[in-house]
Amino acid sequence: MSGRQGGKLKPLKQKKKQKEEDFEDEDAAFKAKQKADAAAKKALMSNIKAGKPLVGGGIKKSGKK
Repeated sequence: MSGRQGGKLKPLKQKKKQKEEDFEDEDAAFKAKQKADAAAKKALMSNIKAGKPLVGGGIKKSGKK
């Protein structure tokens, strides 16, 4: 027979609930940033496909002679 048989059973531990309020603001900002990055990347890729040069490109010169 088992050693501890009677008495009340302890309830199983529940996982702690995370505060969704804190994460909603961060998630919204993160998703907005991702959307903006995706739009910028799409515009850049369309410019490259059209044959337009990248802005600020070219040969970089060092200060040494």
